[in-house]
Amino acid sequence: MSAGPPLERQAAITGIGQSDVGRRLGRTDIDLTIDACLDAIADAGLTREDIDGLATYPGAGTGMAGFSGPGTPEVQDALRLKLNWHDGGAEGPAQMKAVIAACFAIAAGAARHVLVYRTVTESTAQGEGGRQGIGGIGGGGSGGVPRSSGFLQWTLPFGAVSAANWIALVGQRRVHEFGLTREQLAHVALNGRRNAALNPKAVYRQPMDLDDYLAARMISSPLCLFDCDAPCDGSTALVISHVDYADDAPHPACHVNAVGTALRGRPSWDQFDDMTTMAARDAGASMWERTDLIPSDVDIAQLYDGFSLLTLVWLEALGFCGRGESGAFVDGGSRIALDGQLPLNTAGGQLSAGRLHGFGLLHEACVQLRGDGGERQVPGRHEVAVVANGGGPIAGSLLLTRGSG
Repeated sequence: MSAGPPLERQAAITGIGQSDVGRRLGRTDIDLTIDACLDAIADAGLTREDIDGLATYPGAGTGMAGFSGPGTPEVQDALRLKLNWHDGGAEGPAQMKAVIAACFAIAAGAARHVLVYRTVTESTAQGEGGRQGIGGIGGGGSGGVPRSSGFLQWTLPFGAVSAANWIALVGQRRVHEFGLTREQLAHVALNGRRNAALNPKAVYRQPMDLDDYLAARMISSPLCLFDCDAPCDGSTALVISHVDYADDAPHPACHVNAVGTALRGRPSWDQFDDMTTMAARDAGASMWERTDLIPSDVDIAQLYDGFSLLTLVWLEALGFCGRGESGAFVDGGSRIALDGQLPLNTAGGQLSAGRLHGFGLLHEACVQLRGDGGERQVPGRHEVAVVANGGGPIAGSLLLTRGSG
């Protein structure tokens, strides 16, 4: 660690907000975004005039329909913000990129109160049809046949058209190398569903048991339907402020203790040096290098579950269990339950609460540290939460500590 505290400790999350969340809400992305942003600003005890920074991930025009949300210029104009700094790029440590960039902008003096948001309308965009794989996009040649370059040119001929297929290959490797079972994998989904039942905004709240999970159709072995996150519409926003405002905020601030941003292996879905870990390994390691806290200090974990398997990868990457031990760690579900050793994805995660692309996990970490979780609140006062986003070749993590407010 470099001399002096890490720069991210000059930042704290002082406000959070979230729009309606649901399937096919039929509302525009800017409409949902404004709801979430105004809620976050008010929650921080600020006005629009106080906001001088703005950030989002991944920036307008990225990915398939409903994926990117509005860009920062559109939101700046809609809210009539006067900005000293803004950022809306996609490259970096996964969805955490926007949050981490905001922390460093504050530390550099470029802004004092940064509004960060993430909006998806993927459920409305897909209409009544099925979920489209990444390989389903692209322009046609003279015969209308899509052509792809880079990574996709090697996967599409084998029918590996989406992240479900690529992550499934990691799962198969874990089955082979570590003896991972579907019953173990199921407990990530079952835990999320139990917690979602206590979250009024969750997409899927109906009970689910192991038999339901095992009977679900396979998507890409060993991943079944319930191992895949649920597309939804919604926006999440937060205000990141200079730490000297934390004590003046109306709610307990969530201080940024450390960020994880490293990428030390190949940035590849299929050529990483250890196909059981992916980029999560490096992001997790770099986060612990920037703090004196250790994994046993963490009270609550909000770990990316775009696919249930990614949550297992993060449990190991963050040191909550050893390499190859995450299946046994979650087996039975008691360790990751609300009253367990490491309460996990306490609002239902993306598998049941909805795919808010990681920002729902960050929102929930703040809710839990504040003690505002209602029926799903983890018992007792908790001081440390970890949030991890991303899978495959991109990953980022965040360690939060509760303020005294």
